[in-house]
Amino acid sequence: MKLTENGNMAAMSDTLKRDNARAPNALHAGGTRSLLFLREEELRLAQDLLYFGYRDFTAGADRILATLEMGRAHHRVLHFVGRAPGIKVGELLVILDITKQSLGRVLQPMIEQGYVHQAPGLTDKRQRLLSLTEQGAALERRLFDAQREWVLRAYREAGPQAVEGFRQVMRGLMGPAARQQFEALERSAAPGRTTSTFAPNIGGPHLGPRTESRGS
Repeated sequence: MKLTENGNMAAMSDTLKRDNARAPNALHAGGTRSLLFLREEELRLAQDLLYFGYRDFTAGADRILATLEMGRAHHRVLHFVGRAPGIKVGELLVILDITKQSLGRVLQPMIEQGYVHQAPGLTDKRQRLLSLTEQGAALERRLFDAQREWVLRAYREAGPQAVEGFRQVMRGLMGPAARQQFEALERSAAPGRTTSTFAPNIGGPHLGPRTESRGS
């Protein structure tokens, strides 16, 4: 059964109310903080963490992109085309969850400027397969290096158990379609794998807002 957005929000609200009501009881009964993180204020703090973490995580790459008159939409194209060389335009649309017009405004200049190479499909010439050029790969590496140190430092400070918990939380924030897409990327990046096996769920449900903003 497919729930509407309002139905999902109502169900989530009811769940949070029950969790908020149980949290103090859990504390008094067991002397633990096992459910305190489900209180509304803790969830608002989670929003704060996501905002400030993402702001500083993206800052270094944003500065590089700004010198090239690019934004985060360009970064996302570089990232996912670099992660899955030969990705179809349709597959990229599924991942980015934007319209063809929005992608075209970003992708076409990147092709013309020599960052992305576009080729016809091997069996279906109507398909467009994307890969990074040498120039595009170099830029993607610069952007990755600008963010790598932030993630590396945070992972080292937190330790392996916290990193695994972080991954579980991030997976939990994904809807079913996004989780399938991530798992496809995860499989393609498995140790020892030399060829891309990325195949996002093109037929999957649309579960998120369409992003039109160039810099979001």
